[in-house]
Amino acid sequence: MSQWPLVIVPVYNAVEATVQCLESLNNYLPDAAEVLLINDASTDPAIAPILRAFQEAEGWKLQINSSNQGFVKTANIGLKQASQHAVLLNSDTIVTPGWLEKLIVAAEINQRIATVTPWTNNGEIVSLPNFCEANPVPANADAVASIIGSTGVAEYPEIPTAVGFCMLITANAMKEIGYFDEQTFGLGYGEENDYSRRAVQAGLHNILCDNAYVCHQGNQSFGPRGLMPSDDSMRRLLSRHPDYLEIVQSYIARDPLAQRRSTLISAIRAENAGFD
Repeated sequence: MSQWPLVIVPVYNAVEATVQCLESLNNYLPDAAEVLLINDASTDPAIAPILRAFQEAEGWKLQINSSNQGFVKTANIGLKQASQHAVLLNSDTIVTPGWLEKLIVAAEINQRIATVTPWTNNGEIVSLPNFCEANPVPANADAVASIIGSTGVAEYPEIPTAVGFCMLITANAMKEIGYFDEQTFGLGYGEENDYSRRAVQAGLHNILCDNAYVCHQGNQSFGPRGLMPSDDSMRRLLSRHPDYLEIVQSYIARDPLAQRRSTLISAIRAENAGFD
């Protein structure tokens, strides 16, 4: 059995972003790590041969949904195949050196971790350089990641919710609270927020891996998947967690990551690595 989490990449169209994602994954994936690509009945005919090519060249697993299931059901299909931790990776992300190794270290700092999210350019409360903004992908993401990984000591601070662009879910969390709520969240939006709050209710923790960085292009495949869902999904989320908005708004107002973020931004700019 592999020591690595199963990396699950749900795919729906977005050819260019998907190719960038899979190429970066191929470049920066530990040799023994397993990848599961799930084609959620993409309508773009270019997707199928691309995924098949990566399957054949890299030995990755490929699953094809016969009909479109949406992100939540597709993610659960993958999560239920994980024997240990799992990473849900959006197909519009670009991973960087050491990303998976760092997520694993964070996930195993104690037995009560539920989810781990890295820094990104476009991920609401885990965005750099501008907090809660969709920042552009930096010109040299690998350099940015290297500086983030070597600046200061990782603190793994708690956050109120994971952000779904790149989300490690621990084996213990899946054992204790199960998977995403398909019935409530349907085709998507809000499921990772619900999962994160269910984790907290179970005495588990959602943390930031503050020495790892994964780019997120956003709005490419299953649509925008930020901290704040659409109006309909927000109503569904609040029906499960009436205090959700209060918790998140309080966190944003306090901005406990401000100092850590400032330190990283200064280090990145000092090396002319990005964020100009």
